[in-house]
Amino acid sequence: MLFTRKTAAEKRAHLHGQLADGKLHQFPGAFNPLCAQLIERKGFPGIYISGAVMAADLCLPDIGIATLSEFVMRGQQIARVTDLPALIDIDTGFGEPMSAARSVRLVEEAGLAGCHIEDQVMPKRCGHLDGKEIVDAATMVKRLRAAADARMDRNFCLIARTDSRGVEGLDKAIERMKAYADAGADMIFPEAMRSEKEFAAVRRAIDLPLLANMTEFGKSRLLNVRELETLGFNVVIYPVTTLRLAMGEVDRGLDAILRDGDQNGILDRMQHRKDLYDLLRYKDYRRFDQDLFNFEVSDTPMA
Repeated sequence: MLFTRKTAAEKRAHLHGQLADGKLHQFPGAFNPLCAQLIERKGFPGIYISGAVMAADLCLPDIGIATLSEFVMRGQQIARVTDLPALIDIDTGFGEPMSAARSVRLVEEAGLAGCHIEDQVMPKRCGHLDGKEIVDAATMVKRLRAAADARMDRNFCLIARTDSRGVEGLDKAIERMKAYADAGADMIFPEAMRSEKEFAAVRRAIDLPLLANMTEFGKSRLLNVRELETLGFNVVIYPVTTLRLAMGEVDRGLDAILRDGDQNGILDRMQHRKDLYDLLRYKDYRRFDQDLFNFEVSDTPMA
């Protein structure tokens, strides 16, 4: 409620400027609104909302089981607590062209700054797993054209993700990226590149802004920001990093409680209450409440 000052349109316009400034922008993944607020507090320029993380949060695998309404709700919850532009993963668009168009409209109305759509078939799977299946390029072009036409705000960033590198090879993947650019994509997301040479080849072939996925334990080496900036990429996402950090500590903390019988030995690994309250802006809410409730109720009957 008290966290944001920018409208959704202002955040989209800011993202549009970021993509044109020639710099690399780091967008960590937020697994919930509180995490998004911490990302902003740390000084990052944007937020990413991963479909795999949204599914995992529901204790589901990343195979297209989570629904559009669940994605939109989580995206809205995150977007409303931050002044940073937020990009959301909407898998394959939750159907064919008309459904993809509706999906884009809904996430735009929810306050997101952009989204990406991929060229996998449904049910999809994590982009860094083997055995993926993709639709033909013409089908994906139809999805993208419908999605592009559905936007109300021209600054809403439509990102085309291709998972074709692991299925058809790099050359065919680049052909698809060019077709997706022509279909109305604002940015291209080449998923699961195998080397710096492949990232560089994509940059030479594509004139649009490019997004790199630096997910842990995947097909791509974890490149540093300096390397990605030299390669000419515009946005880098860390989609599952914060969830993995959080769940890793939860796992170790629960083991410690079972082993030791209390949490005294792990207090130094926890977020302190005062830091949580500061992040939640308790003092701001208290001032806001006092400013509103500034009258007294008299015991004297009114005439």
